[in-house]
Amino acid sequence: MTDYTTRDGSQWMPEYLTAINAETCIGCGRCFKVCSRDVMHLYGVDDEGEILGQCVEGEDEDFDGELNRMIMVVDKAGACIGCGACARVCPKACQTHVAADKVAA
Repeated sequence: MTDYTTRDGSQWMPEYLTAINAETCIGCGRCFKVCSRDVMHLYGVDDEGEILGQCVEGEDEDFDGELNRMIMVVDKAGACIGCGACARVCPKACQTHVAADKVAA
């Protein structure tokens, strides 16, 4: 087991973001705004719950009228540092975090 510590030597266990529940995510973007590592992005979803693609900031993308709602998707999980900022701002608690000592390398 790896020992994780803060700068002052306190014990700390990073918890990495591994998934976001598409059923409960409301696509508010709060987690995206606090993440400094570019771990997740906003994606469009159709009426059947199929992911249409990434929504690009500054573009008015409606996916040919198929867009029903938007959700956050973890698309760069390996960039997560386990700080937990995203979990603290999520109003729906729809994220799954796994302790560093439980995540496969």
